[in-house]
Amino acid sequence: MAEHIFDKTGDKIVSVTLDPGTIISLSQDEAHERKVAIYDLVEENAFYPARVKVKGPFALHMSIIDNYVVFDVRNPKNFEPIAAHYLSLTPFRGLIRDYFRVRESYYEAIKSGSPHQIEAVDMGRRGLHNDAAELLRSRLNNKLEMDMGTARRLFTLLCAVQPYANRIDSRDGKLPTILFVCSMNSVRSPMAAALARLLFPGKLISRSAGARSGQADGFVHAAMEELGIDMSVHTPHTMDELVATRFDMVITLSNEASEAVAFRKIDAKMVEHWPTEDPTLIEGSREIRLAAYHQLRDGLKKQIIDRLTPILPD
Repeated sequence: MAEHIFDKTGDKIVSVTLDPGTIISLSQDEAHERKVAIYDLVEENAFYPARVKVKGPFALHMSIIDNYVVFDVRNPKNFEPIAAHYLSLTPFRGLIRDYFRVRESYYEAIKSGSPHQIEAVDMGRRGLHNDAAELLRSRLNNKLEMDMGTARRLFTLLCAVQPYANRIDSRDGKLPTILFVCSMNSVRSPMAAALARLLFPGKLISRSAGARSGQADGFVHAAMEELGIDMSVHTPHTMDELVATRFDMVITLSNEASEAVAFRKIDAKMVEHWPTEDPTLIEGSREIRLAAYHQLRDGLKKQIIDRLTPILPD
């Protein structure tokens, strides 16, 4: 079979997001490493999902469920799903361990080694990346197609996210599960879910969804970054895409969300409606519009503290 000739304008990833519920941030250094890996992948890649008629470019959303990494390919404009594939991490365990071992050796060689030692370690590092890239392409053959350079950069990103996977399964875990729902999962519900994770680390499983799918919002990124929360990892999801089917509490933030939750009859111990203004409706200068997001953020933060503190375990 002839080698596929990648279309430089369509066969590529233009954005990468990470599931904040399954890929956690432990420190700024780790978050920076992931950002660098994402930047390198988006900057140069050749990629397309096989067996679909949809033309690119594509957005890639990654999550880790149990022993699998999920590559969720979406439309970058409206985040509608295109294709999703599960990749077992088991065949990559040894390569991931070797990646960190070789990386440390490379850093040590740079600090104190001779040029010959640096070159030897670097050759070993390139060889490891080539082996991992070949395995990645083989495992995803006829599912997600990519060239060697893309596979090498995708393996680097996999190494950056895998060690910090949150292994709690919301279907089996003992922590309270809370779902925030708004109209399009672009602004209100993702902000609320991220704030709940920030305010009550390790005390709850906080997810978000929309009655319908929306687009990422730059003002959300700006407002939440001030609290040290990276919202660039968020991809809008609808309730139809939820893995979990039962929640301890569902909190709706718009009338549309409230109606959608009632229509779908989501299994929840408690359902509460928190009427929340939509800041995207505010017009004016950037400062005026951003102030509306600040008001939403601070209002949600107070409401989450006041409501969840009494019911969550100490």
